[in-house]
Amino acid sequence: MRVALIHDHLAQDGGAERVLKVLADMFPQAPIHTLLYEKKNADRYYRQRRIETSIIQKLPGGISHYQWYMPFMPMAVEFFDLSKYNLVISDSSSFAKGVITSSHTLHICYCHTPTRYLWSDTHQYINELKYNKYFKKIISLVLNYIRIWDKLAADRVDQYIANSHFVARRIKKYYKREAAVIYPPVEIEQFKIASEVGDYFLIGGRLAPYKRVDLVIEAFNKLGIRNYELRIKNKIITLKLKIFGDGLDMARLKKLAAGNPNIEFLGRVDDETKAELYGRCLAFIYPQEEDFGITAVEAMASGRPVIAYARGGALETVQDGVSGIFFNEQTADSLMQAVLSFDPLKFNSEAIKQHAERFSVARFKKEIQEFIEREYEKFKSHNS
Repeated sequence: MRVALIHDHLAQDGGAERVLKVLADMFPQAPIHTLLYEKKNADRYYRQRRIETSIIQKLPGGISHYQWYMPFMPMAVEFFDLSKYNLVISDSSSFAKGVITSSHTLHICYCHTPTRYLWSDTHQYINELKYNKYFKKIISLVLNYIRIWDKLAADRVDQYIANSHFVARRIKKYYKREAAVIYPPVEIEQFKIASEVGDYFLIGGRLAPYKRVDLVIEAFNKLGIRNYELRIKNKIITLKLKIFGDGLDMARLKKLAAGNPNIEFLGRVDDETKAELYGRCLAFIYPQEEDFGITAVEAMASGRPVIAYARGGALETVQDGVSGIFFNEQTADSLMQAVLSFDPLKFNSEAIKQHAERFSVARFKKEIQEFIEREYEKFKSHNS
């Protein structure tokens, strides 16, 4: 079977890229097609693979400012000629699913979400742009055109896999398609239970506005002003917050935290440091609404509980009372109450880690392989 992989863009090392990496391991001979490839930000793993990029790679600013070329991305992805392949797997949250395949090719899309800025988050996306209202109107018109294309492109997929039931419901709403659910792979074996827990709460990942790290900083600022403390066993601790990662929201977040000595920004950390941070935290805080949420699973793989906003993928990954607790409103006050009611002694690290193992790489590979074999047999029988 001749297989090709297609990905939106290789310009960072996020959750979608981790899925692509496992798919690439499963199909070592498959070329990876992508709109653009930025070596310095992508995982070094991809330097050993055959990468086919689109015309955007060669345009001025096509790598460093690829967002400029959003109106041309539908055309660029359609230029890929995949006619010689029996199976195409797109790993997509935007454009990759729009690739054109032949009648003898099965196209399976592993969908991380219907494109957020076109559908569920389009008004928020426009409001957060740092442009004047007239330029925002022009962007709205461009998004309207791309939204029409996106719906047509979604119809080109033969079979959908969603990364959570939450995303499967979005696919049903916006694309009117059913989707199987296979949770993303998390490298559980990289994370260990620490021999001793520290005195801090943890949050981290890519620092973007929708991750709502600002809400956590606001909560810890209020807790600090009111001199709240936690009693663990017979020890009283000051409420501390460590933040790892980097992103566009970093400057704003540092400004919000200015003057609070109990909030520490760690910046980008290597895998070993990140694993240690997870393992020694009192709890990992997860205030955003995500499609799945790999960082929460990584924390649980380290045996640490998660304090999560009760929406989105967290409802499928965090087991209330076993691997974490929820807060119901996406506000600083609601999070504060969850932090103050949190008791780390009520959680069993071994039970938390065991819960996280249901999201392992081995499980993902097995479920993906079984899905492909089943759907390819159906596809062949219908086209024979």
